[in-house]
Amino acid sequence: MKFYSTRGKSVYENAAAAIAKGLAEDGGLFVPETFPCLKESLANMLEMDYAERACLVIHSFLQEYDKIELLDACKKAYGRFEDNDAAPVCKIDENLFILELFHGPTLAFKDIALTLLPYLLRKGSDISGIKEKIMVLVATSGDTGKAALEGFMNANGIDINVFYPSQGVSDMQKLQMCTQEGENVNVVAVNGNFDDCQTAVKKLFTDDKFVAELKEQNIILSSANSINFGRLVPQIAYYFSAYCDLVNCGEIKMGDKVNFVVPTGNFGNILAGYYAKLMGLPVEKLICASNDNNVLTEFFADGTYDANREFFKTVSPSMDILISSNLERLIFEISGRNADLTRERMEELKKQGKYALSDGEKTAIDKEFFAGYCDEEDCLNTIADFFDEYGYVLDTHTAVAVNVNEQYLAYTGENAPTVILSTASPYKFPQSVYGAITGKKINDAFSAAYKLFDESAAPIPEQISTLKSKTVRFKKVVEKNETGDAVKEFIASRK
Repeated sequence: MKFYSTRGKSVYENAAAAIAKGLAEDGGLFVPETFPCLKESLANMLEMDYAERACLVIHSFLQEYDKIELLDACKKAYGRFEDNDAAPVCKIDENLFILELFHGPTLAFKDIALTLLPYLLRKGSDISGIKEKIMVLVATSGDTGKAALEGFMNANGIDINVFYPSQGVSDMQKLQMCTQEGENVNVVAVNGNFDDCQTAVKKLFTDDKFVAELKEQNIILSSANSINFGRLVPQIAYYFSAYCDLVNCGEIKMGDKVNFVVPTGNFGNILAGYYAKLMGLPVEKLICASNDNNVLTEFFADGTYDANREFFKTVSPSMDILISSNLERLIFEISGRNADLTRERMEELKKQGKYALSDGEKTAIDKEFFAGYCDEEDCLNTIADFFDEYGYVLDTHTAVAVNVNEQYLAYTGENAPTVILSTASPYKFPQSVYGAITGKKINDAFSAAYKLFDESAAPIPEQISTLKSKTVRFKKVVEKNETGDAVKEFIASRK
């Protein structure tokens, strides 16, 4: 299957080459030539475990990968998850379910892709005949960074450099990244927000001089952000898996449509759900939930994407994003795969900070999506109310999704089976969660975690309880125009 750039100037013969490259030479994102239909495979997937389901979905795109080897890689990746189940579905109430995606090594949904991506990237490079050493660049709003660091730690022939906003992640997220073990990893804080980090990293991929300097040292760049299709494709699998689990439990019948509610920042997670629908999964509505950085909510409301707005630091920092990179892939699809138009719009976004859809495109996305946002007060109140009613502890991102789902139900009066994607453990944000439940303020993250356990009896994950004793290895802070120098400094240190 060929892969095309959303901006039209790059075509790769297969997924392996697209994954190895990460970002297209023209700055666009790689998309598949077509979306394989798995509607007839759903019945067979009912009897599969998670790794088998994931392998089936992923291999439908990555046909040049050996399927038996891919299945083995999936089993190894998802064997690292609690109870050997990467994506359990928890019933909360009538027609309301939570897809728990935080049982992996770093307690965030990013683990589902990033435990597998090192295999996909290394194997893709081998298939493509790439012999150079790979430098993976990552911009993170909190969770991607740690998941990528953990996934690529000590990976053969791959180094990884993570950039995060210096004041834009939680205390636990920062400590998880800055204590990371492994000689091939590096973590750098950037003075700015996530958009600054993301823009700086993407700019390095298209900086011919920088790329040439690395090439002289036998190094090529790749990405572990969801701009890389290898990050995105494993996420499609858990939509199919959740649906199969609901059928197996008798909550729905095969063919019934289901809503999915997704706390959204960079748009990769919910885009995976849209791709699953294009592949035949019976999805009724994809509900896009934002926090105070509600650029996506307004985009779905009026068809104009306008990033010219105040940036807010919130209690749900992984969603503190104004430039949602993966939206480019949706724009490409709803425009009729018009690469020229997509490229023009991305140029408008770069130069003017905004672009607009046509009336026909706006009508098309209205059929697929509903969008809403939740402010800080409502987010914290939702955590408290949900705990009071169900005894279930939400993190600050999942609470946004729960609140927006309530908005959707009030707006439509519908009550279809609904799966809310829970993207992180509440123990990654203990001060906010404990404060929401009790009304008490604790500044220290570890004290808040212990108090949250006393209040909720929800077990503290070992990844959190052991974090306090780890040594902080990374303290470097740079300006956004110094990210390239930081990468070159890291390369020099590895010689």
